[in-house]
Parts: sequence; structure tokens; C-alpha cells
Amino acid sequence: MTSGLHHITAITRKIQANVDFYCGFLGLRLVKRTGGFEDAAQLHLFYGDAVASPGSLVSFLAWEDGSPGRVGHGAASEIAFAIRPQAIGFWLTRALQSGIGTEGPAMEFGEPVLRLKDPDGIIIKLVGTETVRGGAPWGVRGIEVEDAILALRGATLLSEHPAETAGFLTRHGGFTAAETAGSITRMTSQSGQILDVRDATGFWPAAPGTGAIDHVALRLPDVAAVNGEVKALAAEGIDAVNVHDRKYFYSLYVREPAGGLIELATDDGPGFAVDEPLETLGTTLFIPEHFSLRREGIVPMLPQFGLPGEPRILYRDLPFVHRIHEAEVPDGSTLVLLHGTGGNEASLLTLGRKILPAATLIGLRGRATEEGVARFFRRLGPMQFDQADIRAEAEAFAGFLEQAGHAYGLASGKTAFLGYSNGANLLAAAMELHPGLVHRAVLLRPMAVLEPEPASNLAGADVLIVAGDEDPYLGHSEQLAERLMRAGADVSYKRVATGHALSDEDVAVAREFLR
Repeated sequence: MTSGLHHITAITRKIQANVDFYCGFLGLRLVKRTGGFEDAAQLHLFYGDAVASPGSLVSFLAWEDGSPGRVGHGAASEIAFAIRPQAIGFWLTRALQSGIGTEGPAMEFGEPVLRLKDPDGIIIKLVGTETVRGGAPWGVRGIEVEDAILALRGATLLSEHPAETAGFLTRHGGFTAAETAGSITRMTSQSGQILDVRDATGFWPAAPGTGAIDHVALRLPDVAAVNGEVKALAAEGIDAVNVHDRKYFYSLYVREPAGGLIELATDDGPGFAVDEPLETLGTTLFIPEHFSLRREGIVPMLPQFGLPGEPRILYRDLPFVHRIHEAEVPDGSTLVLLHGTGGNEASLLTLGRKILPAATLIGLRGRATEEGVARFFRRLGPMQFDQADIRAEAEAFAGFLEQAGHAYGLASGKTAFLGYSNGANLLAAAMELHPGLVHRAVLLRPMAVLEPEPASNLAGADVLIVAGDEDPYLGHSEQLAERLMRAGADVSYKRVATGHALSDEDVAVAREFLR
């Protein structure tokens, strides 16, 4: 058994910035892009060396515009990469030229260490070392092979029970306590990789979120060894173990005594080349088979990005968090999507792609929250709405459209809108408060929420309202249709055989209307 690290997994808030840093700046190879194994609608990227060797891998779950996590005990706080000692000067110069702040170089455990932070604030250490064996550096423009990252050097684990954490790593990961410096005990492995266990007694606990390291994966030789650890852990009274076939490796997850999440993963593959050639690793998006999902139903929900040198979406900081999904062959049209209560900017992207396959989709996230879920305006009771908040959010929506028009080149004559439930309600209110803002809209399960009814001139607006036969708010949809017609809008009113939830019939009706 060659003990050491298999991979380290963290969470990122902006996948494009993450790709630019790990591929563009650090020069790692993108070796796999998949939907998440726990949530297929969550993009999961793996970076590594030229051949995706275990021990070279760092992966990221994309929580686009997600809430930040917190570094604390019960999680890792730093990721260390191994480079040749003579490459420290190159990386210091490269960081300065790239506008990336650094600390050091400084000596730690006899090795030169350069510290910097990735775009999410995760501490990255570049460690000059001769002890890490193996690795196949990935040569990229601007980074010579002799300067390239070799593999993972290690990670720093924050523990309130450092002795127990160290014992766990020894018994189940094959690590050995080597030396101590201050509050840090260095654990070494047969691969030359290390884990630094830092006494974090008195620290606050870690919290999951963007900018946080989710888990550290240790290497085991094969499936039999992983299954053997299940029995060994059970003998210690640890039964909370999740075993998974991750397609590219087999692994189990367990909490070490101080609460840190540890994965034990197989070294013997089958590896990342099992479903795409080594020469083209990381170029195809894979959706885990166990979800049994149709590709077209999940891909629009995953954030898009470009590798260094490829086209990419340049997001602007606008009033609403938003997600753009570009069609493979765009026709110049745009569909703006507003989710219902509890949704987010990605919730309607699959629906939008079914309706307009060639349109650019822009999904918005509501800025109000109710019991932790997103909405587009506050609600005071089941049928009572914060009128000031509706007006403020409608104003913000108008501002968003004006700025997005300049930022993304939206053509008003080729831009349509679709809102569902709460999102449809804000869209209708914005039309009433800002005549001329929206010319073509699909309102799914809407109701009128503005009081009193404003005096609006909606001549030239083309609106489709789709109500559900069994929707308890059916009568409210009818009232909104009458209200918009009184204001001069051309309203088409359709009913579908469902309740408040969306159906395939909604797709067909909306597609026909927008076509």
C-alpha cells in the first residue's frame, strides 16, 4: 500500500474564476467535468496532472453565487501543492505579474513555502520539496515543465482533538507522525505527501459553503481495502460510513474524531480515462448514470465556463444574481426567466431550453427571502403582499434590464420573458408599473399583487397567461388576465390540466406562443 492523498475537494462560488485560477494561473489540467454525484444539477470539476494521477487531484463543487462557508475546526484550512524547490522564484514572479498577493517565501518544516489565495479565499501553498514522488506535470504556455506543479503536497487539518485525529490518520490512512512545530503535528505518508494536524482548540467550528474545503481523500489500494476499512471502523464503534462507487474510483466517507470529513478512495481506478481518451480528458461533460436523467434536462442547469483561451461569458455585477446559459447554436433571441417561491436562477433554465432551444437564457434569483427560500418580493400573509417591496423590486428589475441590455447586448425586439408563480407576479407588476419595459411575456400561474390597480397603458404588450385547472389560485389568474386587457395588453389565456405545478403542457403552450 502506498499511503498518501488521493484528492481534495472544495466549494467555489464562481466557476469561471476557479477555472482561470487552477488551469490558467496554476497550470493544472482539467481532467474531468461531471454533474455532482450527490446532486446532478451541481457542476463538479477535477483538476490534476497530465494523466489524472491519484495524489495530483483537486476538485471543486460549483455553488454559483452561493453563501460563503467558514474556516474552522473540523475541516481543512489549506491546500498545498508540490513544486521543485528551485521553482519558488518563478511562482513568486508569476503571482506578482498576475496581481495575486503572496506571503513568503518562508521556511516551514525545512521547506520553502509560498502562500497565496484562490478567488474564493482558499489558502494555497506552493511547497518546494524533493519528497513527493510520481506525478506527470502538465505543460502549458508560460510554465515550463521544470517549474510546473508536480502533485498535491498535502493539507492542513484544524482539529479540536489533534491526538485523536492523528491516531485516526495512522490507523486508517497509513500516515505516521513525524515532527511537531508549535501547534502543528506533521503526518507523513509513503508517497511523501503530508497532512499537518493543527491544534484548533478554541477556534470556531467550520461551516460549509463557498470558499470552504469540503473533504480530504486518502489513498487505499483497492476495493477490498476500502471494504476492509468499513469493518475496521465498525470495530471502533464508527458505523456512520457511506460507501460509494464514484465510477472513477470506489470510496467511503467517514468523520474523523474531531468531525472532519475524510474520504478513503481506491488507487487502482478504473481512473478518469474510463469514459474518455487520455488525450481529451476533461473535454466532455458527464452526468452520473445513477440519476437516470435525460441530458437535456440537467445540462442547462449547470454553469457554463471557458478554458483559458476559449470564449466565456463575462458576467457583470447587476442588481440581481443571474445565470446565463448560451445555446449551442444561438439564434440571437433571449428569454429572461423568473422563478417561483423557493427557486433560484437555475430553476427554470431547463424549462426555458425546452421552450426556446436556440435562445440565450438569463435566469434571475429573487432578492427577498421567506423562511430561507428565495422570492421576488416579501409576503405579509398568505394573500397579503408588501406593496412597497413590490414597487422597489420592480424598480430594481427595470434597472437590471437596462444594465443587462448594455452589458450583454440584449435586443428588446428579440427578448421575451417568462415568470412562474411569484416570479410571474413580479413580472406582471413590473409591466404595470413600467409600461414599455416588457413587450412579450409568458406568465405561468400568476395573480395580480399590486394594490390599488395602477393606471397603465400596456398597448403593444403581448402576454400569455397559463393557468392550471386544479390550481387553487385559478380565479386570480383570470382576474389578472382581465386587468391586463383593461390596460390595453393583448392577452392570450390558456388553461392546462394540472394544478399549480408546471407540466409538459406548459412547455408546448409557451413554445407555440413564443414561436
